[in-house]
Amino acid sequence: MSSTATTPARVAPVPPAEDTVAFADPPTLGRRQALTADQDPTPSLAARLRGVGTRVLRASAAIVIFLAIWEIAPRVGLVDRVFLPPLSAVLESFWELLVSGELGKHVGTSLTRAGTGFAIAVLLAIPLGIAIGWWAGVAQFLGPFLELFRNTAALALLPVFILILGIGETSKITLVVYACFFPILLNTIAGVRTVDPLLVKSARSLGLPPVRLFQKVVLPAAVPTIFTGIRMAGTSSILVLIAAEMVGAKAGLGYLITYAQFNFQITNMYAGIIAISLVGVSINAVLVGLERHFSRWRTT
Repeated sequence: MSSTATTPARVAPVPPAEDTVAFADPPTLGRRQALTADQDPTPSLAARLRGVGTRVLRASAAIVIFLAIWEIAPRVGLVDRVFLPPLSAVLESFWELLVSGELGKHVGTSLTRAGTGFAIAVLLAIPLGIAIGWWAGVAQFLGPFLELFRNTAALALLPVFILILGIGETSKITLVVYACFFPILLNTIAGVRTVDPLLVKSARSLGLPPVRLFQKVVLPAAVPTIFTGIRMAGTSSILVLIAAEMVGAKAGLGYLITYAQFNFQITNMYAGIIAISLVGVSINAVLVGLERHFSRWRTT
């Protein structure tokens, strides 16, 4: 029996499998590229202007409505235009007083008095507030005395100031100092007492001397609260001074309003009131700018 030799079949080599897996781009990558190519993410100047205009319109809408009512109500007979003239008539008188220089003289006189008293109050109240807020002994010694006078209204002491200091500039400036002193003092005390104790302990552990501790830790942390009192005092300085000028003065916005009222110059009286409002808004804007300048370290 013959055996037949079988030759094993040759197996063709299998070619290596090609890597057919494609690494797809992230799903957002294509959209980002299209957005970058088609549209600039930076808003255009027109868009920014529209945004600013929208914010200004929203912020001033109530004021515009109020001024429109002021103009329309006297003209349609809702109020007596003798006692409440239309806004246009008041603005005309305001412009006349401004052009003649009379309004500038009264505003300058009032700002000089208010600024002098305000500056004196700041120089006195902030160091005293720091001392009371930091040292318990000073707080125990001066606390009852200051508590007694802080509950006494400034205008209630106006006759006392006039009797003691006379009817001149000294009594008016002293009244402004008194009115501005306590808001700044109380907010300074609160600002110093609410400084984070961990910050103080950390500064002391680093070996900071007391002077540097106040300069680098306590004062920066207390600045926002102190400026709250300063802004309150800025408003009080104008309001209290106007009341004092109505009692006895020969110049100033309070004198202008009282003189116009007694002489039945109603439009001039309202012009003086508008001037007071503009002065108050300007003072607050300046104080807000100073607060931002001295609080630049804050991130929020």
